[in-house]
Amino acid sequence: MENLGAIEHLASAAEAGVMTLCITNPIWVTKTRLVLQYEAGADLSKKQYKGMFDALIKIYRHEGIRGLYKGFVPGLFGTSHGALQFMAYEDLKSRYNKYKNRPSHMKLNTLEYITMAATSKIFAVTATYPYQVVRARLQDQHNRYSGVLDVIRRTWRKEGVRGFYKGIMPNVIRVTPACCITFVVYEKVSHLLL
Repeated sequence: MENLGAIEHLASAAEAGVMTLCITNPIWVTKTRLVLQYEAGADLSKKQYKGMFDALIKIYRHEGIRGLYKGFVPGLFGTSHGALQFMAYEDLKSRYNKYKNRPSHMKLNTLEYITMAATSKIFAVTATYPYQVVRARLQDQHNRYSGVLDVIRRTWRKEGVRGFYKGIMPNVIRVTPACCITFVVYEKVSHLLL
């Protein structure tokens, strides 16, 4: 059995990520707009959007396809998150088995899978989190930016490096357990099927 290298894992995961982004970007824009309806407060009659479908229709009607694909370019950088995570996960497993003098495809125990998954997730989040900040700011209808570079320039000027990592700790705490569960289930089911 021939194992894929880090570059092959990176490329295949990036390709899957780009395909997913093409389909899901309008949903992310809608979610962001719904979350950022903070000016109306509790008065539902003042809210700009009544729900997901209302937001999708209004964004399309007032901003066109471009409105539904705001943040797409930073989102492309975001596909690097999953690609880096998958590459790191597979590379960690391979190196760990090599360190233990075992075949690279050798099954690990649950704790080892959890450790590899958590480490790869934290690495990917840390490496790619700034794109999420840039993307969310582009999708925020309360602030006007002329593009990606404008968001980066204004964030850097007003907040420095810390501005690109706002909210990273709650994000890591939120996504790491789900990642660990996903990879453990994936590995267990894969080994059952093989």
